Amino acid sequence: MAENDTYAGMGVEGGADDAPQAGVLSQYVKDLSFENPNAPAIYQQQTPPAIDVQFNIGSNKVGEDVYEVALKIEVRAQAGEQVAFIVDLTYAGLFALRNIPQEALDPFLLGEAPRILFPFARRVLADQVRDGGFPPLMLEPIDFAGIYMQQRAQQEGAIGFEEAGHA
Repeated sequence: MAENDTYAGMGVEGGADDAPQAGVLSQYVKDLSFENPNAPAIYQQQTPPAIDVQFNIGSNKVGEDVYEVALKIEVRAQAGEQVAFIVDLTYAGLFALRNIPQEALDPFLLGEAPRILFPFARRVLADQVRDGGFPPLMLEPIDFAGIYMQQRAQQEGAIGFEEAGHA
């Protein structure tokens, strides 16, 4: 087999590999907690619970060209004065990123990677709530890239405002 045959079909000629590449290496539950502090009395409650959902996204480099992205979801359900349930889930994935320009790294890690992880985290969360004796909690899809871009624009606007104030 010739050297070029090794890279056949990969868009790599003579071993030169400078095309941007991103891939999911693995996905996993990193942390999971379910609390049902008022069972069994909570099952007698007639008031539908109010649901508060909080998200947090973090990333860190764990190896050469390998990044861990963690999607943390905290859910608190309150029925009247009683806590129905509390779920804390950190669902993570390892992503291999090669030849990604620096300016595209954060948008991928904080926008695209969470979008890839979300359906799996959503299922884990729904199953956990169902296993706790409640109807499954089906979270609506989230536009992580849009949220990232909005936060980025707000940060740049704040920086621009501060710079303008010091002129």
